[in-house]
Amino acid sequence: MRILGIDPGIATIGFGVVDSENGKNRLVQCGVITTPAHTSLASRLEQIYTDMMQLIDLFKPDAVSIEELFFNTNITTGIAVAHGRGVILLACENAGLKIYEYTPLQVKQAVVGYGRAEKKQVMEMVRRICALPAPPKPDDAADAVALALCHARSSTSLLYKEERDDCSTI
Repeated sequence: MRILGIDPGIATIGFGVVDSENGKNRLVQCGVITTPAHTSLASRLEQIYTDMMQLIDLFKPDAVSIEELFFNTNITTGIAVAHGRGVILLACENAGLKIYEYTPLQVKQAVVGYGRAEKKQVMEMVRRICALPAPPKPDDAADAVALALCHARSSTSLLYKEERDDCSTI
């Protein structure tokens, strides 16, 4: 399964493409989409949409794993990120992709084994799981890889089923 992990934003959007098969995960590519400062929100959203469609076309993922929004103290930034996240969801939906959303706590739990893990621990586990010489840079790209790994691990859980049967013993 090829998973596109997305760390949403408005100025910087992290992406990570991971191939996952039989419990083995391989990082295909990661990086960031950036939008120029001092441009209109509409222009930034258009660029995010266009770049997302190019990523989807280039990597042809089977699923998208995206972070759910977490509002901390800066609501203004949160609203802008929500706009960017909405455009990302639209691009994925228009491409016919299955979209899976995870909270930061779920990502940390899946990647590190502890939902309150520090960012540094998440980065180190991403490095180890993907057998990389160093954690991906910048942090937004590493977060996106963690999101892809979260879905890779969640989708192989015995509790996860793509299509549910009426009886769990079938």
